[in-house]
Order: sequence, then structure tokens, then C-alpha cells
Amino acid sequence: MSTSLLIFLVLAAAVIAGVIAYNMYQENKYRQQVRAQFGHSDKDALLESNTQSVRDGRLPGHQPVKEAPAKPLRSKDVSESAVQPQTDAPPPRTPAAATQKVTAPLRRSAEDQVDTEPEEDPFGAAFSLDLDAELEREASEQSRYQFEETQVPVPSQTKLKGNKGLLLDLDDMAKQQLPWFDPNFDYMAYVSLKEPLELNTLPRFSSRHRFQIAGCTMDDRWQIAEPIPGVYYQGFIIGLQSISRSGLATTQELESFGNSVNQFAEQLDAGLLLMDVPTFLNVARPLDELCERVDQTITMHLVSRASISGMELRAALEGNGFQLHHDGAFHLFADTGEPLFSIIAVDGSPFTPSLLSSQAYKGFSMLFDITRVPPGEKYFNRFMDIAVKLSGTLGLDLVDSNMEELSTEWLKGVRSFVLARQDEMKKVGIVPGGDLAARLFS
Repeated sequence: MSTSLLIFLVLAAAVIAGVIAYNMYQENKYRQQVRAQFGHSDKDALLESNTQSVRDGRLPGHQPVKEAPAKPLRSKDVSESAVQPQTDAPPPRTPAAATQKVTAPLRRSAEDQVDTEPEEDPFGAAFSLDLDAELEREASEQSRYQFEETQVPVPSQTKLKGNKGLLLDLDDMAKQQLPWFDPNFDYMAYVSLKEPLELNTLPRFSSRHRFQIAGCTMDDRWQIAEPIPGVYYQGFIIGLQSISRSGLATTQELESFGNSVNQFAEQLDAGLLLMDVPTFLNVARPLDELCERVDQTITMHLVSRASISGMELRAALEGNGFQLHHDGAFHLFADTGEPLFSIIAVDGSPFTPSLLSSQAYKGFSMLFDITRVPPGEKYFNRFMDIAVKLSGTLGLDLVDSNMEELSTEWLKGVRSFVLARQDEMKKVGIVPGGDLAARLFS
């Protein structure tokens, strides 16, 4: 064998060894990426790395968590091994519905609930709902607790006492029944002027909590106050929404709001009446506890064993009615214009037209917000129907955190959990997907 041939064989062997080593490196790197995205036997990477607190006002899984939240997460990932409703917390006092008069809080008993015939289950008898255990639990709770009507907090703090010279009586203002406010979770302030005022700009009273200002015009009509030239007001009612996904307003925040309104009233030489903070919090706190308990988002993971092109993914989602929104997620909208279901990338990255047209994805997650989807089996069945259809169309697997296929029994438990939480909301007058729910879970 010549020397040149030997050198050639050695070089060829080195090249082959290099290719094999490179392929092993690439395979190991790919395996680490898959584990980082989908988790393994002792970790739910989707839940722990990407799930956002629903109280933060973000879609779960939409952006990575940079620091631990101050409050427990409100989101629920269906890849958990079991979904069990909480049974140890007493039901809160009943809030008034947004459309009810503020002096007559809404109360609903079991007899008030409307029974409807369940629609045909698109997934067959295997998915039929068994709520016997849940009904027994609720019957046990009702024997221990009773839903009582809440007394509307009576305004008892005055910064500027007396009604002398005011255009509107402060006590009469506190009795107003306005559709924009609910004193069970809106902290109220009442401002009466001495002279008619044209509102030039809207004042700012809080940076963290939503507030609304209603004004009484010169013809004694109440409307949302706006800086409209030629429109004069006799007084204002201001409500600070103290319950939302940002959490319950603290005593300090309510007092700060009261001080800001007081400064506003002093500038106008007006009379002011404020709700008593401790009395208000005694009413709002149980409602906030219920909101935190039911504020759950169910997440279904659909993943590919290889990858799927962004263009194919977008075509399939849009073919099923989803629309790409500016928040980087796909949404399926109801007739009211509110989103029913949402879809996000499994790694938390936003969907954009440019990325969808140029890259591949490992899969996506479907989100079912219990508080924002109208109640009833048909909506959860529709959610599952879409998931199964997309799974078949795109060749994706419905999996848990261990990359194992979801079982029928497990899905039945999830549906029971969803309906139980929505029933809990309805019993206190909060209709899932309704106007009041939209305010409390925004």
C-alpha cells in the first residue's frame, strides 16, 4: 500500500469521525431544546416557565416569567395530573350585578338557577359529564354556609362637611342607582359643586386601578363625564374599581384615592363624601377571594413530533375561525366581539406575520378562560372539538407535561372542574362571559 493511499484513508476516516461527532452534538442539542420546551418526568416546563398569573392581565404562557409573582397564580394548566375543585373555602357574600340597583344586591338561590337540557356530546358517551360528586359537595357546603345579601357600604367619611350652598345633596347622591357602578367592588366618592362647572380635562385619580366618573348635567341627568364644551355639571360620582386581575386594592390605595379626590374637591370648592374604607373592604374582600378561586385558565398543549411550518399552522387556525391579534396570539371571537378561545406558541414567543411565514413551530397551546367564556357544556365541547380537529388536520398530539396522550377520564375531570367553577360564579350573580365578569376579570 502506497504512502499516499494510506494518508487518504486516514483523512477519510477523520472526516467520517468528525461527521458522526457533529451529528451526535446536534442530536444532543435538539434533545435539550425539546426538554426545555416540553418538560420531562419531574417538571412541567410549560407551566413553570411560561405560565403568567391571570391577575397580571396577560395570557398565560405568552411571555416568560421574569420574577416570582407576589400572589398565587390564577391560571390552571390542564397538563397537571389531576384537576380538583377546592372545597375548603366558604362562599363569599353575594355581590350585586352591574345592572342591578345598588341598594338591592342580587341574590341567587339554587331554585333561581335555570336548568337546561345538555346538548349532544360531540365526543360520545366516553366524555359524558358525571357531576354527582360535585353536587354532593355543593349540598354539603350549602348546609354549612348560607349566601347572605350584602349591605351596601354606607358613606361615612366627609372631608368637607355639610350641604350648605351645594347644588346637589351629598346624601341623595350616595343613594343614586347608576348602572356604571357597583358598591360591592367600586369604592365610591361623591363631589357636589357650588356653581355649575364645565369640565375641561378629566382628572387622574389612580394609576393601577380603573375608575369612572359620572356627572350630573344641569337638567339633572347622569352621564359618563366628558370634557365637552358647553356641557356644565352640578356634581360628580367617582368609582374606583377595587377588584380586578391586578388584585384587591389595599387600604393605602383607597386612602390615596380618597386624598386625590379630596384635592380635586378642594380645587373646585366643592363638598365631598367618601365611603368608609374598612366597611367597604369587609364587603369587597370575600368577593375578591371568590374571584381568585374561580379565575382559572385551562390550557391544552398540541405538539408535533417533528415540526410544523408557520404558514401551515396559520392556515389551519384561520380556517377554524381564529384571527391573529396584535398581542401575538390567535383568538376565536364570539358574536359579541369578545374572545372565546385563544392560541399561543408553546415557547411563549408571540406569533407575527413575518415569523409565521418564515419559521417552523413545535406546536401551540389552546387557552380556555373559565371566567370569560359563557357558561355551559356546549362551549367546553366546542373547545375540545376544535382541539381534536386541529390535532387531526395538523398531525399534532394532545399531550401532558410528560409528552403523554391525554386520557378520557382526565378530560372528563377537567370539564367537571370548568362547569363547577362557572356554577360557583353564577350563584353569586357573576355570569361567566358577562359584563360584570368582564369588569372583575380584566
